[in-house]
Amino acid sequence: MPRIKMDNYSSDNQMKYILFIILSAISSSVFAQEDLEKLVDLSGPKSEKVTATFKAGNLINLKTTETIHRNELDFRVDHRFGDIAGSNGGGKNFFGLDNSTDIRIGFDYGIRDNLNIGIARAKGATEIRQLYEANVKYRFLEQTIDNRIPVSIAFFGSTTVSAMEASEDQSSAAHFDRFSDRLNYVSQLIIARKFSSDFSFTIVPTYLHRNFTAYNDQNNLFAVGLGGRVKVSNRMALVADYVLPFRQSSKKEYRENVTGQRYYHALGVGLEIETGGHIFHLNFTNATAVQESQFISETNSSWGKGQFRWGFSIARRFSFNKKTKE
Repeated sequence: MPRIKMDNYSSDNQMKYILFIILSAISSSVFAQEDLEKLVDLSGPKSEKVTATFKAGNLINLKTTETIHRNELDFRVDHRFGDIAGSNGGGKNFFGLDNSTDIRIGFDYGIRDNLNIGIARAKGATEIRQLYEANVKYRFLEQTIDNRIPVSIAFFGSTTVSAMEASEDQSSAAHFDRFSDRLNYVSQLIIARKFSSDFSFTIVPTYLHRNFTAYNDQNNLFAVGLGGRVKVSNRMALVADYVLPFRQSSKKEYRENVTGQRYYHALGVGLEIETGGHIFHLNFTNATAVQESQFISETNSSWGKGQFRWGFSIARRFSFNKKTKE
């Protein structure tokens, strides 16, 4: 029986192509700073850079332009519980607290003050589970106080691989014939501006590629994320983000008719609490998954149906910088 696959190109070639794009984007971004600085004419006295546009590397679902310093290790746990309300929520499962839709544990390390690499393991919240992730974030442009550079820009790229057992169902997204079928890729350009000490905003154009999908689903997907942070006290801020994926309507309708599940846009709102070396996020979102490769393309829960959940993120940073210790 012929193998069911969405697009008629080789996964191996596609994987090499995407890797080439990611590596090219990273290498290009190294030189982009010089090019962009030329465009904004940074001749003359050096401008003071804007700091702490956001307090952490993540808002709720979106990444921010923030990076950790050189020789620092950031340990982060993200958790999503079950539905608070709706048919799967309510008192019978303690408003979702008896369930967990996704859990991600990750480590990021600062190669330079503006360059991080990371690894993570996530449970996964769609048909694809047992995810391992490798990622890189490079902030190649920083906003300045005098507005000679009006925004900060960072590149984020990640690759995830599923370790789950392959499904025998050929229409399933988990029907892995080859190792490359288990791979997904995310590339994001994170553009952020700190308008004042109380308000920051970000826009995140995203390209997602999945080497293998369920029958008649999309391999390639573009999306745009929007997010913001409003400070309410010295230690607390309100945060929110929203992700709009651009799906092909014909494939979206087909998948919804086959699975009986509609696709929704991921929306998160939350409270950010700073406690010394910890950044704690208490949030609510309709996204069941933590990984970009999943919540952007496969959010099937609706706020209007009570299918939102409590989630939290907690991060702890460790410094291996000898000067800092002294």
